[in-house]
Amino acid sequence: MIRIAAPILAAVAVAGPVVAETWDMPTPYGDATFHTQNIREFAEEVATATDGALEITVHSANSLFPHAEIKNAVRSRQVPIGEFFLSRLSNDDLAYGLDSQPFVATSYDDAAKLWEAQKPIVTDLLAKEGLMPLFSVPWPAQGLYTNGEIATVDDLAGLRFRAYNAALEELATLAKAAPVQIEAADIPQAFSTGQVEAMITSPSTGANSKAWDFVTHYTAIDAWVPKNIVVVNQRVFDGLDPAVQEAVLAAASTAEERGWEMSKAEAEAKTKIMEENGITIVQPSDELVSGLKAIGEKMLVKWNESASDEAKAILDAYNQ
Repeated sequence: MIRIAAPILAAVAVAGPVVAETWDMPTPYGDATFHTQNIREFAEEVATATDGALEITVHSANSLFPHAEIKNAVRSRQVPIGEFFLSRLSNDDLAYGLDSQPFVATSYDDAAKLWEAQKPIVTDLLAKEGLMPLFSVPWPAQGLYTNGEIATVDDLAGLRFRAYNAALEELATLAKAAPVQIEAADIPQAFSTGQVEAMITSPSTGANSKAWDFVTHYTAIDAWVPKNIVVVNQRVFDGLDPAVQEAVLAAASTAEERGWEMSKAEAEAKTKIMEENGITIVQPSDELVSGLKAIGEKMLVKWNESASDEAKAILDAYNQ
């Protein structure tokens, strides 16, 4: 039986006996995903560092809450902590989605620089909802999955295109494809039923979903480097013993550093797995790159028209 964690049991006196507490933590991705593996290590490190005073039970693959509900579940204290894809919050403020704007940050170095500019503003925005970020970890750069090689943007026209956020929906539309919202866990079925015919996602998701069963080509367009974020309810966190708070923050810092290195290793390893299973790995043609970048430029112009001052400040800081 799944137990939803209570907001807080009681404050623990530093000199008194330790009162064990358990946090339920929903995550949207399966156990084979490096993000989930990293989070499980984080949970183990918290338990060890607190000598069992805080146990975090990880509920992976949308098993506790659907992806779209995780942020609000943490905000409303149905659970104290959770993970979600950061740019899913772009409808709340475009500051959340800059890492998913095509061709703004396309390498790990660029992604780290963007997160440095993004983090203080994201932290302030989340604080208004009673949330505190603990750590953020990127996916590998996003590539294009298709049946047959895509030589130009025109080749995407008419394809049913998997989308996972507003930016990807917009890109697909500008490429004259038809965007369809599909969660990572549902990718194989969506392709097998013809619901989608192409997608842009990471080598991690491609390999984990066994993309070789439904597409023939992976084009390394390195369109953007999006991130997941782990957040905690601020009120729940504030109720922890200070020593436990320190342990959580230390484990979060370690998890962020480890996660970035895992992502880099993942990009290489999962691309190799796809190639070994028969997917043709190709570098994008100059025509495809120029066409996609042109779409990215259009999207950024539109982004600037509706972006908040906070979101624009991120982009200005990143471009300096």
